[in-house]
Amino acid sequence: MRLFRSALALVRPLLLLAALGVSAAASAQTAGKTEILWLGQSATRITTPGGKVIVIDPWLTTNPKTPAAFKDLAALGKVDLILVTHAHFDHFGDAPALAQMHKAPVYGPYGLSQSVALLGILPNELLPRSGKGGPLTPFGPAGVKITAVHAEHSSELTWKNPATNKDEMHVGGEPIGFVVEMENGFKIWHMGDTAVFGDMRLIGDMYRPDLVLVPIGGHFTMNAREAAMAVRDMIKPRFALPIHYGASPQMAGTPAEFNAALGTAAGTARMLVVDPGQKVEF
Repeated sequence: MRLFRSALALVRPLLLLAALGVSAAASAQTAGKTEILWLGQSATRITTPGGKVIVIDPWLTTNPKTPAAFKDLAALGKVDLILVTHAHFDHFGDAPALAQMHKAPVYGPYGLSQSVALLGILPNELLPRSGKGGPLTPFGPAGVKITAVHAEHSSELTWKNPATNKDEMHVGGEPIGFVVEMENGFKIWHMGDTAVFGDMRLIGDMYRPDLVLVPIGGHFTMNAREAAMAVRDMIKPRFALPIHYGASPQMAGTPAEFNAALGTAAGTARMLVVDPGQKVEF
């Protein structure tokens, strides 16, 4: 009887999952942690609870803030998917090389994907077309959900024509951010490059991100004070991790300024600060 009770104790959780329409395999997918590795500027590697690796805005090899070890793209390990918020070199930079290395698809603005395909930078099979809205489910309906949302910026693709050795300007599509929902429901909004815009409040209300990766550098994006206002008053996440600062003197915003402007009122997001090459887990 004791043996029977022990066996029943092990079986009950599986019976409950079956009753809820959830397989044991699906449950295991959500058992891990979400890991965020920031590599300077907007470059971010997300490892999902189910073990998928998503790299966003991979500017690494010439990024002055990327640790030396990660200037070797192989140091990222496996890459399942690449997201690019817009066409500027400090976001699109190493996406083609990473995509070819891992045969990983690159999702970005539609116009950018079209230009990259027509110029022969990447083959069509690595450039699935998409646009704002969603969600996309590149790993299947039970996997990660990815939604492209608005960003207030520009997106021009500069390409050196090998025939002339001259730079050319090409269509880069509209800039975007990405709301990435993990297998266990944890949500990250990587804002890319953006100024403040009123629908940040709508995106916050609609998707309720737990963590926002928010640019604070100023000049090309929100400065620290503007970013703090957007996070505190419009988006209202649980956590905010400042990005896109310090790679050039023009991007002068600092985490200290952001944190001071964010304040400590009840319900305000907790700021997380990591140096390039460091991780946080949830």
